[in-house]
Order: sequence, then structure tokens, then C-alpha cells
Amino acid sequence: MAHPSTPAGPSYSLFGGPVNLGALPAPQGPPLLPPAPSSAATPASASSSNNTFVMPNSPMKHRGMMDGYRPKVTRTLGQRPACLVNASVTYCGNNQIYAFGGFDQYTDEVYNHVLKLDLVSHQWNLVDNYGDIPGVRMGHTATLYEGDKLLVFGGENEHRTYLSDLIIFDLKTAHWTQPQVHGPIPKGRARHAAVLHEDKLFIVGGITGHDNYVLDDICYLDLKTYTWSRSWRFVGRFDHSAYIWDNRVWVFGGLSEDMDKIGDLWWLDLKGSPAFESPPQIGSASDRHAGIHRVGGSPRVPYSMGPPAVIGASGYAANSRTAQVNPPSFQLKTYAPMAPGAISALKFVSGSNVPSQGSGIHFHVYSSGTLLDFVTPAATITSKECSLSALDLVALRWQKLAEGREIFKPGYRWHYCTMNEDGTKAWLLGCPTDAANDVASNGFEEYLSDIMEIDLRRYGFLGNNFDPEPRNQTRPSHNTRAREQPSKGLGLDLAKLFNQPPETGSGADFIITAHADDADEDGTSSGLIRAGEASPDQNWLAPDAPTSPPIHVHKLILQARWPHFARLYNAQMAEFHTKKMHIPEPYSVVKAFLYYLYTDSIHADDGVTELSDVAGLLVMSNIYNIPHLRLLCINRLSKELDVEHACIIWYCAGLANEEWLRKRAAAFCLTHWGRIVRTEDFLRLPRSALVELSQEIDMEGRVVGGDELEYVDGYRSRYDSCIARKDSISSDRTQALPSDMEDSEGMDLA
Repeated sequence: MAHPSTPAGPSYSLFGGPVNLGALPAPQGPPLLPPAPSSAATPASASSSNNTFVMPNSPMKHRGMMDGYRPKVTRTLGQRPACLVNASVTYCGNNQIYAFGGFDQYTDEVYNHVLKLDLVSHQWNLVDNYGDIPGVRMGHTATLYEGDKLLVFGGENEHRTYLSDLIIFDLKTAHWTQPQVHGPIPKGRARHAAVLHEDKLFIVGGITGHDNYVLDDICYLDLKTYTWSRSWRFVGRFDHSAYIWDNRVWVFGGLSEDMDKIGDLWWLDLKGSPAFESPPQIGSASDRHAGIHRVGGSPRVPYSMGPPAVIGASGYAANSRTAQVNPPSFQLKTYAPMAPGAISALKFVSGSNVPSQGSGIHFHVYSSGTLLDFVTPAATITSKECSLSALDLVALRWQKLAEGREIFKPGYRWHYCTMNEDGTKAWLLGCPTDAANDVASNGFEEYLSDIMEIDLRRYGFLGNNFDPEPRNQTRPSHNTRAREQPSKGLGLDLAKLFNQPPETGSGADFIITAHADDADEDGTSSGLIRAGEASPDQNWLAPDAPTSPPIHVHKLILQARWPHFARLYNAQMAEFHTKKMHIPEPYSVVKAFLYYLYTDSIHADDGVTELSDVAGLLVMSNIYNIPHLRLLCINRLSKELDVEHACIIWYCAGLANEEWLRKRAAAFCLTHWGRIVRTEDFLRLPRSALVELSQEIDMEGRVVGGDELEYVDGYRSRYDSCIARKDSISSDRTQALPSDMEDSEGMDLA
């Protein structure tokens, strides 16, 4: 970015050609003043109230070729774990991933080892652990609690004994403890889901019993008193994912009793239900069984505890207080009451962006109120058929964020996925499937030898710390856009002082102007594209140059929130003396930018209603290097991408070097080309941008319409149906296609 005192060339507006700043001769004094003592005389050019310093604006679009973002695969070192089945893999902060338990498919052994992966050195180490070391198990869950504890619940051991014990691993001391729990202990289970919310560990579903009976219950453990709640009926499935957001328990994916992959979304409202909001009462397991029998009124024999667990070769018996040894499945079908609170479900029948759960290996994680579905390569599909998709839990709408070939390198199989607590990064752990990827004669396919880090912020995710839960508990209508929450707290108070003249008592002591939003003859805004001559040495605004109405702001807030302004002002440059600044961008964009500095928000309720203004903010965030504003802009633009603004979003994403958003907007434009070319924003694009957008299409591409379009849509529907019927999970090695081998050329491991 050029320094204000030495402009590198003509100024260009955000959406077009050079800007005409007027024909004012060069000022008498220097354009920018060096620091001077307070007693020094102020140059006439700066002391005059008619002179306004012009802030450097958007650079001309000279975007070079960019490779775009693609996650990198890294080979790990040290004591790599075997390619375990149904182990737990958890990110525990401090750049560390812990793996525990699991089943070795090559040796038929079940483990209770604890291994740690350092994400800086990519080194695996076997952790020496002490205390009440748990027995071997698989299909359990390990949940991070208070940043330094792992809560391990359930699973099954080598004798197919389903467990319901809770064991806590202290990450700081590597010490295991088993707390004394109270209340009605839930059924032993494996391949369930566990999620933490307000010091409560919720357990949902799973399998148990000789016949692998699928459980449909939900319960929770109060971690303050270690007391179990009773169990309620919710949804029956296993190998699923669960998430708590907006006071709802969300459940997605998994397998049904018929071993079918499920793509339905279920959610349970927790708010307003005393059973979830108040602590459970301390009671015994016998009280639980008696209570369920009375409430359900079932003629079946209530579930009872089995005989003591068998002690295996490890010399450790599963927790004798809670071990449950394969009771017949008919005894497990106790009639628990329905869960309190509203239960809802949604089935996604079809859609171009809806990922088919029947193909590929899926990993489901959650971030910022969004479900992420990683469709990874398997024996039945290649990396080109994979994808990264996102389901907005407010709008309940799927979006495809990236194609598989943009994320997954061919020749790898991924077995586990974990995410940091901020929801900004995810890691896939797996192994190579091609001999070409092996560096040793015996290969690495039997170990978790590789890891891939995915930065979700590159796809517009704010993270859990920046995305507050909605305050409005009512679900929006189908045409309501999903937006960030409006400003509140200190930001809401500061907003009351924004753009208020000093005579109102606001204390405003600085003025900023922008381009005047004059209307063209056709009634449209002229702020999008401006053309004209510009003086390369112009640093001062001509007195007769048209400008927007003044925006009254406070120097203190701009200095605290805008580092670029603080550097210029602290150096006592021109704007220090004139207390005026002109930003040569559209008035609505400049006003939205300044309002963000006050409120830390670009919410529509805060006045930033137009996506074209948000696109302009994205460019300004790149110019002035404001990462949080960039995240807010990408998040909103990706969620609200529509026909009216798609081409402007594409253009501004290119200016801001946001390659992922640019590609996504370009694909949207080409998909809806007939409507895009009839929008006002398309007609306002510079000629060079029109040519570049047209060249986004493939060399062999052509426009399809009429009867031919109906034929293509029908063929696509039949193809999707065939893909959905494919078997998605196989232990065979992935066969790399010739096209995959071409994609992998020139890509070396880090």
C-alpha cells in the first residue's frame, strides 16, 4: 500500500476506473507535514479549513495468477498409532491431539493406549499414564472439559461388553480418576455421541446388547454433582454427530437399525424445559428402572443389571459398578418417556448442494452455528467426487464450499476428524493408499501416518468466539437471510454517538467525507463506477470537488480501532492539523466502514443492508489489514450470495485477493448466467472485468438452454440417484484413476 505522502499513481475507485479529484494546483506547502513542536507555525496548506487530505483508496485491479488455498498433507513422525477403528481422536488445545483406545483391524486387538500428536513437530508419542487406568475399549467418546480434562464415556471392550462408566484423564498430570456418580446410570453403549453444554455431558443414541440394538435415548451427566439425569426418547441412531447451539440439541448423520446411512436432521429444544435447566435429583439405579416402568406402563420386563464383567487378559475388569454385559435386546426396549421440549426433524430429499450420505466417507463437525460435511475419498468414489459442504442451522440451507479436488489430494484415505474449540481449524488423520505415496518398503497404510490441517477461516467461518448465538428464539421464515447478530453492549452505546454533529453534544472532533452518491440519469447510483482523469501527485481535495455529506467521528475511536489512521495521526501528518479526511470510495461503503469501527458489526440491522457495500468493506479490510472485518465480510457474502450481487462480489473478491470467494461467486454467475447478465451490477462492471468474468468458463463451455437444458437436468438427477445407491464404506484400497494421478503430479509432502 502506497504511503499517503508518496502516491504511486492515479487513484482508482473501488468499482472502476480512476477518480477525478479536481484540477486544484499543488498546495503551497508539502502534502504531508513532518512532526513539529506545538509552537511551530502550521503551513498554510494545512491550516486552511478548505483543505482536506485525501486518503489513498483502492488499488487498480492488477491481480496476478493465484493458486488458491489447498490444505497441505503432512507425514507424521515418532510412535505412529495403528489405523485404529472406533478410537477417540480429540484436539485438546496447545497444538496437541490425543488418541485413546480403538480396535486394530489387522491384529484384532483392542487398546487402552494414550497417544499424543504435537502439531508443531508432527511427532507422535506414547503417553505414560497413571491412576485408575481404564480397560481396553472402542466406540467410546472423549470430550474435552475445562481445557485440561478428557471425559471418556462408554464403549465396548474385547469381550463385547458395553460400558457405561465415566473416567477422567487429566492432561496436565496424565492421571486417570473415576468419580463416584449418582442417579440412574444409563445403559452401556458404544458408537454414541457426546456433547458438552453448560457443565452437562449429554449422551445421545448408540448401540448395545447382543443384537446391537440401536438406542434412541438422550440423557446427561451434571458435572458439578456427577449426577445422571433420567433417560428420554429422542432419535435412534449410531455413528452420528451431535451439537448444541441456540439452546437446541442437533443430531445429524449416522446409521439406522437397517444399517442405512441417514441424512435427516433432528433437533430438540432445551430452552424452557425444567428437566434440562435444573440439576437432576440424586437417586439410585433401581429408582430409575422402577420409575421408567411406572411411567411407560410397558408389560415388558424392565432392564436390569447383568452379571459381573469378565476379567480379560489385561487383568482389568470394566467398571464393576456400571458394567452391563449384553442383556437380550428385548430387555433393552424399555418405554422411556419422550424428551421434554419440542422435537423437530427435517429430511433433505434432493438438491445440487445437498451431499449424498450414501457415497464416500463423511465426517461431520460444527462451527459458528453451521454443520460441516467433509465427504472424503473411499473405495467407491475418487477425490473429484468429494466435497466440503455446509448446512446453516438458521436458514437450514446447504452450500457447497469447495469441490473435492480443491481439498483432497488423491491416494489418501482419511479415518478421523477433529476440530479446535474455536471452530476455526479442522484436522483429518489418515494414511496413504497408493504405493507411490509410501517412502518405505512396508508402507504406511497400517498407521495413522498423515495429517491434513484445514483452515476454515479461508472458507468464511468466523469461529465460535466471533459468532454469538441468536437472541431471537423464533425460527425465521424461508425467505429470511441468515446474518450476524446486531451490535450490543458497548458497541450499541457507541453507535448512538456515531455521525452526530458536535453541537448535539456528541463530542465529535473529526470529519470524514467520501464520494458523493449522485444519481445518474437512469436513477441508479454512480458510486459503483467512476472514470476520469486523476493527477498522480494529488493529495489534497479540490475545494469545488463534489463530496458526500460530512461524517462526524471521534479521533479517539478511530485511533483505537483503525491502526492505519493511528499511525498517520500520531505522526502529526496533514489530517492532524486539518481534522478532515477524504476517502475516495462510495459514501455508503465509507459510512459502513466507520460504523464498523464503532460497533464491530456489519449486521443489516445496523444499516449495512446492501451486499455491494459489504463487498466494498471486504476490499477495505484488505487495504487496511483488518482481519476481523475480513472474516465478517466473507461470512456474510458467502451466505447471502445471490443473483443481484454475484458479479460485484466476484469482482471485489478479486480485488481483495480472496480466491475462494472469487471462485465461488464465478461459479454462481456461470450457473445463473442468463439472469446475471440482466442485473444492474453486471452492467456497471468495467470492460476488463466483463471480459475476465466471461473467461471464467471452460474453453469447451457453452450456453445450454431450452429442451437441451431439461435433458441435462434429467441426466444429472439420474446420475445422483445412482451415486446415492453406491456402497459408501469399503476396506479395499482406493484405486487411483489416471486423472487422479495427473492431479497429484508436482505435489510433494511437506
